[in-house]
Amino acid sequence: MSSLSRNILPPLPVLMRPISICLAEDDEDDCILFKEALSEIPIDTKLTRLSDGDKLLKHLMKAGVEVPDVLFLDLNMPLKNGSECLIEIKKNKKLEHLPVIIFSTSFDLDVVKQLYEHGAWYYLRKPAEYANLKLFMQKALALIKEDQDSNYKVDKFVINLQ
Repeated sequence: MSSLSRNILPPLPVLMRPISICLAEDDEDDCILFKEALSEIPIDTKLTRLSDGDKLLKHLMKAGVEVPDVLFLDLNMPLKNGSECLIEIKKNKKLEHLPVIIFSTSFDLDVVKQLYEHGAWYYLRKPAEYANLKLFMQKALALIKEDQDSNYKVDKFVINLQ
């Protein structure tokens, strides 16, 4: 897996405003936990939530809608799953540089490799404990801010707490 490479993406602008986060997640309980954890992280954010892949893509491609600073994308959603959404996002000129963090309960190494190859920035496995959710989210947002000009090596693709 370490032989995979990624093109260098343009840096994110220095943000003087809240980080605009889009969450594509169909599970209401997961959304509530995500929102609560986000509110407890010492980073100023603005959250937009969409409940399926079809709504996500329509929202992102709508004229006048600004591209969020980061997208947390669940894999298992109705209408269009996260993998299908990722492929469409990376093919779209408006959205191709959008940092996408895959956010899922599942972990299949072959799927993870495909997501990396399709242009996801990070893979975050949903933790069982709420405290770990906050830590993972804080780390993910910090990585987006820190690594905006790196080459996104595969050894950093799966976010761990170490």
